[in-house]
This record gives sequence, C-alpha cells and structure tokens, in this order.
Amino acid sequence: MVSGMRALDPAAGVPASLAMPLEQAVWAALEDVHDPEIPAISVVDLGVVRRVDVAPGRVRVELLPTFVGCPAVDLMRRAVEERLDGFAPDVEAVISFAEPWTSERITLEGHRRLRESGFGPPAPAAYDERLLPLLPVAPCPYCGSLDTTIENAFGPTLCRAIYHCSTCRQPFEQFKTV
Repeated sequence: MVSGMRALDPAAGVPASLAMPLEQAVWAALEDVHDPEIPAISVVDLGVVRRVDVAPGRVRVELLPTFVGCPAVDLMRRAVEERLDGFAPDVEAVISFAEPWTSERITLEGHRRLRESGFGPPAPAAYDERLLPLLPVAPCPYCGSLDTTIENAFGPTLCRAIYHCSTCRQPFEQFKTV
C-alpha cells in the first residue's frame, strides 16, 4: 500500500486528484463509487456518504444505509474501501446509524442521473400529500408524462415502488420519498 505522503506527491506520477488536499481527493474519488443496484448514480450523489474524516495515515468514511437491512450497503462499504486503497495506510468505511438517510440527501445531479437511467427520483419531502389526487407522485422518467399509476408499492427493494406510464407504456421504478 502506498503511504499517504507518497500518494500526494505530484512528482511520483500520481493522478492530479491525489495532489489536492486529502479530504477533497477522497470526496472526488468517492464520485467513482457507484450504487451496486443502480450503477448510474454514485454513493455521493445518492447521499449515503455521511462524513469523510482524514488524519495523518488514516481515512474514515461513514455510510448511511438507505434503509435498515439494505442488501447493497456491504457492497458499497467494500467498494469505498477498495477505491480509497492507497490514499492512506489505514482506510476504513463504516456503516453508521447516527442519523437516518432520507431521500432529500440525493443531489440534483443524482436526480438527473436517476431520470436518465429510467428511475423516477423521489418527490420532494415537502410534497403535500393532500394534493396526491391532483398531482402524480411519479412523473415518467422516459417521456415526462404525468399520466402514471402505481403498479406495486413494494418494488425490488424497500426504497422503490413500481409504476406504469400510460403515455409511453413503460414500467419504471420510483424512489420513495423517505
């Protein structure tokens, strides 16, 4: 394993991202770690990275599961540790329940990437449920139609539901607002 000092030495021929301050380099590298279930979105844009702590010879990343029992969280933890290998002699990714993950943590870029890959991003948490009959919860990510219906509130994971668009006739998954 390369020491943190050598990894940050621009003369050693390392990538430019490693020549920046360590915490900034770690955040940049985490953009390369994608959700195992939805490879179009990074763990940063999904909002599961709670905190990055750096110290001499040490990098620690806290990850928030999207829900308790999320089957992808251990894969994410390992992928983070593998991606950050070489940033410091001691690299650790830990699962944290210090605060709950909410769909508000998904970045605007994350919303865009979800739509582009055929997933409906979650509605804003401030969505007024009294307007539910008037406004659809899930605009179609393919055609933008508001003529969608829920097919199954229990999608492939607890954080998603399955919808159908009457306009383009495509099924799609919608992230639930949490």
